[in-house]
Amino acid sequence: MKRPERPPYISSKYNYRSILDELREKGRFQHFLDLNENKYPYWDKWKYAAKDWGMDEKRLWAAVKSLRVSNQRIQFSALEGFVFQVGTPSIVQNYLHAFDLTLPGALQGDGIISDEDRTRYLASSLMEEAIASSQLEGSVTTRKVAREMLENNRKPRNLSEQMILNNYEAMKWILANKDAAFTPASIRALHAIITSQTLPQPSEEGAFRKDDEVNVVDVQTGQTVYTPPPHDQLDQLVADLCRFANDEEKHPFFIHPILKGIFLHFMLGYIHPFSDGNGRTARTVFYWYLVKKGYWLIEYMPLSRIILGSKAQYAKAYLHTEADENDLTYFLIYNLKSIATALEDLKKYLARKAEEKKSALVLLRETSFNDRQILIIREIIQDQDVYFSVQQIQNRYGVSNQTARTDLMGLMEQGLLDMRARGKMNQFFPVKDFLVRIKKEFNH
Repeated sequence: MKRPERPPYISSKYNYRSILDELREKGRFQHFLDLNENKYPYWDKWKYAAKDWGMDEKRLWAAVKSLRVSNQRIQFSALEGFVFQVGTPSIVQNYLHAFDLTLPGALQGDGIISDEDRTRYLASSLMEEAIASSQLEGSVTTRKVAREMLENNRKPRNLSEQMILNNYEAMKWILANKDAAFTPASIRALHAIITSQTLPQPSEEGAFRKDDEVNVVDVQTGQTVYTPPPHDQLDQLVADLCRFANDEEKHPFFIHPILKGIFLHFMLGYIHPFSDGNGRTARTVFYWYLVKKGYWLIEYMPLSRIILGSKAQYAKAYLHTEADENDLTYFLIYNLKSIATALEDLKKYLARKAEEKKSALVLLRETSFNDRQILIIREIIQDQDVYFSVQQIQNRYGVSNQTARTDLMGLMEQGLLDMRARGKMNQFFPVKDFLVRIKKEFNH
């Protein structure tokens, strides 16, 4: 991702009213407002719009900046020496309204996630977030292999698997410490979990960088696209970040918790306090803050999976903010869109699982299998090369070791599974004529 072209400097010579009059004359005034309110484009898009509209690009950009400055409701200096601008165009307000109706627990209130299912769905979501966040940082392990490792509590076989396990442990850590205050020590502890056994220098795990040799570089061109603050400012900057996160300083304006969580995500990446693992730590801090503020449904939304599918836009959101006078609105909108996509994916997933469970309950009326066994049977029907372990069923469904063992042994006693030893672990796998036997069972 190359460094974006910086917007031009806008002097006071431009007459805002005359530019608005020109937009009206060209029949572009409403389009100008709609673009800013519902898309909030960066300078490069406005430059092309000026060409299409037959306008001077700097004059149009002057109108954009004047409009944005007049509508910016938040300006703050959470980090000493850095001022951030935040706009609240319609697109931001619409997303926040939708999330406030859902993320604090509306789905739970409707009974869509039952207490029994919450444990299972949470385990799955934490695994998906750990996998995707690691893949964003270069992990090459497939999702299937990664889930098999996490579900079976298998030790990592390589660096990529270690990254995934670390991220999984970090996600569990923030849930266990959701009520704890943000401190420089807790940020370092979180980083130590995320980077355990993955850095060239183990002494860098949970330690702020001690030099200024870290830059964000375009992997294709080798061009430096961002240079973080000097290392001798890190103690102060991280302490400022924690005070901001803990609401220790009163502001003359209200900052919505979801926006504040996204600010923390950005600012930790902006400070770049560690030699490696900054992105993973920043995304985990975002989850941590929203869980602290009661947006519990975010736990079930692997946001990094959405970011993984739009890595270029994620990088642009960082760079556009930094290039346009620290206007955080770009980064806000990207993350709000990603949360909206993750929320829609979750709704579809819950609807699909509810239908599967409904079908399973229909089958349960005719058989002696419990709902977990029915789901295992369904998985085997889809993939007859699959295998299970007691640990895997325990982690997947959030049940005790004895319950998981009873489920698998019950299927084995029914003649549907066989067992083999693999080191210290027993594997349960479908018998060769599984489909014939299960057909007879359900027909019976």
